[in-house]
Amino acid sequence: MNNNPKILIIEDDRAVSNLIATTMETQDYQYLTAGTGADGLMQALSVHPDVVLLDLGLPDMDGVTIIEKIRGWSRMPIIVVSARTEDADKVAALDAGADDYLTKPFSVTELLARLRVALRRVRFDQEKLGPESTVYHNGSLAIDYAAGTVSRNNQEIHLTPIEYKLLCLLAKNTGKVLTHNYILKEIWGNSLPTDTPSIRVFMATLRKKIEPDPSHPRFIQTHIGIGYRMLQQNL
Repeated sequence: MNNNPKILIIEDDRAVSNLIATTMETQDYQYLTAGTGADGLMQALSVHPDVVLLDLGLPDMDGVTIIEKIRGWSRMPIIVVSARTEDADKVAALDAGADDYLTKPFSVTELLARLRVALRRVRFDQEKLGPESTVYHNGSLAIDYAAGTVSRNNQEIHLTPIEYKLLCLLAKNTGKVLTHNYILKEIWGNSLPTDTPSIRVFMATLRKKIEPDPSHPRFIQTHIGIGYRMLQQNL
C-alpha cells in the first residue's frame, strides 16, 4: 500500500459524498466517488482501492449485493456507512463480508478512526506474506501457528482447542467485526453444537486467559447483538 491510500466512496447522497470526500482530502487520502452500485463495482474492479466506504441504500442495487460481488474476487476492506440502524441490517452486511458498519449520522472523527483500523488490516495482511507469517504479533500477544502456542509478554498461555480456534479466527481477521453466525460456522461447521450464549461463555474464558484485565478488554471487543472484533494494538 502506498503512502496515500485510495478510498472508494460509493454513496448516492451528494451532500454525504462531498462530506466524506472533503474529509479524505484533509487526510491526504486519494479518493474516488460513485453514485450507483454499478459504477462503484466498475471502479472497484479497475482501480483496486485500499478501502471501500459503502452506502447500502443505492438507487440501482442493494449494498449487500455489492459486498457479495466484491467478496467474490477481493478481500479489500469494506466499511458500510448507512442510515439503517437495525441489528439485522448490520448482521446481513457483516455476514456478506463487510469489515465494519457505521451508522448515519456519523462523526468525522469516528469515520477516520474506523478507516485507520481498516488500513492497518491492509498493512497487516501485506506483512503476513513475508517469512514471519507463521507468527502473529499484536502488542504483547503472540500466536505461533506452526507450534500451536499462544503467549503474552513471552509467557505461554494454555488454551483449550476451542479457545485456540476462536483466538486464531479473530487474529486472522484483526480489525474486522465477526458476527455470531460467522463464528459459529467457522468454528463448528455445519453441525452446530452450541448457540450464541455459549459463544459468550467461550469468549469470557478466553478473555480471562489473554486479557491483562478481562473487565476492560484490550484485545477482544464485543459488539452487542452482533459479534466480536480483535483490536489491533499499538506496538
